[in-house]
Amino acid sequence: MGEQKVSILSDKKQMHKFVRNLLRDVEALEYMLENDWFENDIIRIGAEQEMCLVDNETYQPACLAMEALAKMEDLDWVETELAKFNLEIGATPLEFKGKCLRKMEKEIRSNLSTISERIKDLDAEIILTGILPTLRKYDMGLHNLTPKKRYFALMEAINKQLVKRNTYEVRLQGVDELLVEHDSPMIEACNTSFQVHLQVSPDNFTDYYNISQVLAAPVMAIAANSPLVFGKRLWHESRIALFQQSLDTRTTHDHLRERSPRVSFGNDWLRGSLLEIYKEDIARFRVLISGDVEEDSYRMIEKGEVPKLRALQVHNSTVYRWNRPCYGISENGKPHLRIENRVLPSGPTVQDEMANAAFWLGAMIGMYDKYGDVTEYMSFADARDNFGKAAKYGIDTKFTWINDKKITAVDLIIKKLIPIAEKGLKKMKVNKKDIKRYMDVIRKRAQKHMNGARWLLRAYTQLKEVTTDNEALTTLTAAIVKNQKNGKPVHEWEMPELNLLKKYRPSKLRVEEFMERDLFTVEPDDIIELVADMMDWRKIRYTPVENDKGEFVGLISSRLLLRYFTQQYKGGKIKNALVRDIMIKDPITISPDTSLSDALAIMKEHKIGSLPVVKDGELMGIITENQFLRVTGRLMRRLEEEENS
Repeated sequence: MGEQKVSILSDKKQMHKFVRNLLRDVEALEYMLENDWFENDIIRIGAEQEMCLVDNETYQPACLAMEALAKMEDLDWVETELAKFNLEIGATPLEFKGKCLRKMEKEIRSNLSTISERIKDLDAEIILTGILPTLRKYDMGLHNLTPKKRYFALMEAINKQLVKRNTYEVRLQGVDELLVEHDSPMIEACNTSFQVHLQVSPDNFTDYYNISQVLAAPVMAIAANSPLVFGKRLWHESRIALFQQSLDTRTTHDHLRERSPRVSFGNDWLRGSLLEIYKEDIARFRVLISGDVEEDSYRMIEKGEVPKLRALQVHNSTVYRWNRPCYGISENGKPHLRIENRVLPSGPTVQDEMANAAFWLGAMIGMYDKYGDVTEYMSFADARDNFGKAAKYGIDTKFTWINDKKITAVDLIIKKLIPIAEKGLKKMKVNKKDIKRYMDVIRKRAQKHMNGARWLLRAYTQLKEVTTDNEALTTLTAAIVKNQKNGKPVHEWEMPELNLLKKYRPSKLRVEEFMERDLFTVEPDDIIELVADMMDWRKIRYTPVENDKGEFVGLISSRLLLRYFTQQYKGGKIKNALVRDIMIKDPITISPDTSLSDALAIMKEHKIGSLPVVKDGELMGIITENQFLRVTGRLMRRLEEEENS
């Protein structure tokens, strides 16, 4: 769950010391591999469950992680995550056999229930979802960074890598499009995962790792659960692009030099041992943070002691491969190797997550038995291309599979991978009833063409047609919480109804959640006739004015146009007037974090029908009486429904 004893590199001396420890760790690991120090007679599985905290009435993120942990000081399996609205729990490692999957599911359910009970008096609930639908860009500010040394050090270190720019950019396009910049890597905290670990022997680590790369795409396609970011319908598994772009400090250049992001699928098959990965990551990515390392790993090796390789683990935690190699020490004191699958999203239910885990774990074993060295059957380019397509299109993807066969995600999963996974689980002597329980979830999900991403996209689109985006997202989040409590897997979920919300009070919400963002603007030197026609065509009553630098400089209203044309009619001739001649030059504006109730009060006080939303001189949106009419109209219908029920 992450090395917490870290710090920012304050000077070159500290950097040099840490790098030396890092290189010693590599030498120690190489020695242990060459001299058979590792466990190779047992296979274990493990998992890490991330979750979001939400207010139990508004379903907005509840930034209460530290308060929640204060109520769980006696529990060693729950920990913080990057943002104050996240928590993480670690499942007990289990030998991969018998009822291990059901035991893990039972433990996770029990731990989630304990957390839910402990945070009741904080008026908060937990939710399992790849990206929380009600998250706003405002929530991703550094004010919501969990106050721990590790996270502050990581944010500062990544920010220092920015060279030619001061912000991070996120660009994603699906049904909608997201183009946004941010002043820190905190957008990473949108992502919530269910990370699964498989312990493997050093002797077959290379083959298993390459298989994990091949399986990443189809497993993600059937498990996708993260299509919504800030109210935009994007990739089926938007976590993939969001994570990479939120930490990407690279800039464009006029040459084609290759530069890898810290979040990546990888650049080629693994050919040697896992040392290949560690050495590449040390060579390719600069050290960001320093661990408080005291051990000399190679001297420990000389004494016959097993080192923790803390420096290597710290650096490994700052390079984000979707299939990450992990080193650990078992309870018996022997070192072991694991592959961590970081592809799987959190949710939609614990049963869904465990079905995803069982599918991946079984397919890993089954693919190894069937193909061994999978690189003989597929190119790395196809594996990486499959991964990108699966992130975008999820269950709708068409893959290039073994021996260059083209196949849809549904056919690949039903006809090929489920049978392979079942054989793998049977080989590990997993309980037969449990195999059926989890594989049936994957099979029915594929047959019904319904996973978390498809459900979210369909439900949100339907809700958007009858209410505001904010209420649609809130209803959606409430439905997820309700369905998770019921425990049914996502392919059995019904579409949510608006009456699901017992209370919906938008007055305290921010203007940025309701404002109109799709704006039609004019420039000061445009002719009046252009503005009039535009407003007629688009059926709008207010048109913002921006200069040629994109700065907000004025506002045109339908009332101003009416007054202008009336005066021209009375005068008997039309003058060639420009926008600058009649626009409001200093309109009243508000910031995006103004509450709806405050915005309404400003409009009422000044007897105006619109408020441009401006931040640092840049126009972000506009809120008009139409938005308020829509909100109040929906609230009036809700009151009528409550009276009639």
